[in-house]
Amino acid sequence: MSGSVVDNTVSSGNSSVAIPTDISGQILDIDEDDDLEVFSKDTTLSDGSSLNASMQTSSASMINQYKFEEEEEDADTKDIFVTVDNPESHVTAIETYITYRVETKTTRSEFDSSEFEVRRRYQDFLWLKGRLEEAHPTLIVHPLPEKFVMKGMVERFNEDFIETRRSALHKFLNKIAEHPIFSSSEDFKIFLTAGSGELTSHKKQGPGFLSRMGETVKAVAAAVRGVRGRPQEFTDMQEYAEAFSQKISSIDKVTQRIVREQKEYLEELKECGPTYALWSQSEEELAEPLKNVAGCVDKCCKETEEQVKHLNDHLIPVLHEYVLCADTLKAVLRRRDNIQADFEVKTEALATKKADRDADSKVLSLAWDSLVGRSPEEVKQQKQQKLKGEIKEMRDELDKVEDRLEWANNALKSDWTRWQKGMRTDLRSAFNDTAERNVSYYEKCLAVWESFLQSQRTDAEGNGNVDFS
Repeated sequence: MSGSVVDNTVSSGNSSVAIPTDISGQILDIDEDDDLEVFSKDTTLSDGSSLNASMQTSSASMINQYKFEEEEEDADTKDIFVTVDNPESHVTAIETYITYRVETKTTRSEFDSSEFEVRRRYQDFLWLKGRLEEAHPTLIVHPLPEKFVMKGMVERFNEDFIETRRSALHKFLNKIAEHPIFSSSEDFKIFLTAGSGELTSHKKQGPGFLSRMGETVKAVAAAVRGVRGRPQEFTDMQEYAEAFSQKISSIDKVTQRIVREQKEYLEELKECGPTYALWSQSEEELAEPLKNVAGCVDKCCKETEEQVKHLNDHLIPVLHEYVLCADTLKAVLRRRDNIQADFEVKTEALATKKADRDADSKVLSLAWDSLVGRSPEEVKQQKQQKLKGEIKEMRDELDKVEDRLEWANNALKSDWTRWQKGMRTDLRSAFNDTAERNVSYYEKCLAVWESFLQSQRTDAEGNGNVDFS
């Protein structure tokens, strides 16, 4: 197809040891960039400016392939189940790293077996994410755990850190498994089934460093130039992504600050109970109430500790996950813009070439050609023939880019709706869970102090002192 883009396109071997409670001070840290990850910003060099062979370019395939709303999977129809568990530390003379067991159970016919078990490290997950983005630049790939962590934020290799990362990697793979396009990717299949040697060999088949650098240069040039005719719906998406990013980042920061303050409050509260108990030893008349207060404080300490752990383990990871999702959305929109910018550049180049063809003969060129014994008419015909061939090549290339742009637009519009549905489900679940936990927490603390008041009333009535106005 050629011509202008229509906005209303159709939507569619290392030693392995079990991990002790804390090995942070026992391991030589050389492989620093592979094991300091708890959640990852977009690290792929792919900008969507190279056409992958796995891309569908026909209009019919686009329409059929991206009817996500009709292909939503549920628990009864899901045919691939992935589990990430059993982390192990590996120590060699030059590096240390963590691997995770990836278990897969499936009924899909394209798999040679119904069950697979492999071990993968973080850089393998990163490779998979990059390959999916290269093949489908305007589909939304769920974010990975971050590759870098601020110093002092977590202790290297402690159990909490590893569990947070394992949980995020588990969710990443299950988001891929639930996606109607990604789950059918050959790279995903190889990730789930290939031995370590086969996976390493497959990784080497990707684009080389110079190729990736070339695509990066194109992306930078497109970003500087910008796009001139972005459809309004993608401008709206960009504005939504910016607003969503600001709001979710703000909520994430505030929630993390609240949890830090609750941890500080908890530490103070832990000191309070023993103080009341100690005080009771020197106040005979107040001994019983002081002991009861100490007991109430201890009970509230345990409830507060559970509350803080719940927020830290359930709410904060979801909020931060969608902070990273916001970055992913903006990266996807940039890649879509890069494809459109490429289309606009080629459109302008074709227009310029057509103008050259229609222009009068170049006087100086003809004069020089006459001097070397060639007639002006012969030179003119040769130039026109050359321009005609160049224009045909440029038109063919432009048609391919236009098909690619239409594919990218359809993919993004459909996956955008799918992502929003998943996001709202995840956040609604997290908020409801947090609300229920808050109610339970405050009810338990309230019951603790109400029991204290009731005991004081009973004691007062027994002593003949009922002044509880």
